[in-house]
Amino acid sequence: MAIKVQAKHKFCRRIGECIWDDPKCPCVKRPFPAGPTGKNGRKKKLSTFGELMMEKQKLRFHYAITELQLKNAYLKAKAGLQATHEKLFRSLEMRLDATVFHCGFAPSIFAAKQWINHGHILVDGKRVDRNCYVLRPGQVITINAEKSPAVAEAAKATQRVVPAYLEVDKDNLRCVVARLPQVEEIPVKANIMSVIEFYAR
Repeated sequence: MAIKVQAKHKFCRRIGECIWDDPKCPCVKRPFPAGPTGKNGRKKKLSTFGELMMEKQKLRFHYAITELQLKNAYLKAKAGLQATHEKLFRSLEMRLDATVFHCGFAPSIFAAKQWINHGHILVDGKRVDRNCYVLRPGQVITINAEKSPAVAEAAKATQRVVPAYLEVDKDNLRCVVARLPQVEEIPVKANIMSVIEFYAR
């Protein structure tokens, strides 16, 4: 189950920056809300609740998941002794769709989800068609260039700064999850503590 997005970058226009660092995002040229009064309209000051919700929405839209999925992830992260914000961030980042996107195999999180659903992504040599599949350190993501030539070509053409916890061999379309990520290494433009505060209120 994925988030339904009609205009993928509408939220980016609202906040004035692209949450996926896409150079083709409309907010690069038009960093203001959409609509006839967007450019000249006065920017509303958010309340404390509004600021917390905005950070939560940034996180949700970045991973393109539903509100229910994010809330369930928070409830699971809340259980146990480790820090909730670290467990939540890592659980989202270690999703297969997020890793395929952040390792540079897909041009967008939406493409990553589609390719996984269509069986183009292999984990340890086996096809996995669930976006929510949680990876573990040492697991290997690959794309079979012979069986998925169009996807392989698109993956090689995608340019992205790869986080340090992923080891990527673009020529062979191979990505290894070297270790669990540190919170500060995860390339997401959202304040994770604000998200925790939003759900804990």
